[in-house]
Amino acid sequence: MGLCASRDDDGDDSSAHYIMADGNVHLITTMAAWEEKLMLANQQDKIIIANFSAAWCGPCKIIASYYSELSRKYTSLMFLTIDVDELPDLSTSFDIKATPSFFFLQNGQEIDKLVGSNKVELLKKITAVVDAQGRPF
Repeated sequence: MGLCASRDDDGDDSSAHYIMADGNVHLITTMAAWEEKLMLANQQDKIIIANFSAAWCGPCKIIASYYSELSRKYTSLMFLTIDVDELPDLSTSFDIKATPSFFFLQNGQEIDKLVGSNKVELLKKITAVVDAQGRPF
């Protein structure tokens, strides 16, 4: 399992945003976008998987394509990627110490969490959430 606790490069991550928002993953870089997705998820009765990530984080980049793949398969869930550099206050409110950090939210409340880029554990948690919903993917 990999994770990043601090930035260790020159800070040029301008081309990396496209990697963070592929498939059915929505990149969140503003509080307005975050609030809009929370409201939409509540209206649609969807569970959110919020991936707190950074474009400069190696493990985040590694798991990004898998996260995107999962977003295409599990369409009953809402997949978000929050750029911790763009939304430091939101990241602080979730007490993000390392990236990637995945939060599972239902009606805005945390129901589960995973820190690190462990693909097996991420799939287990997603499967458990989908099974608990009693709905198809």
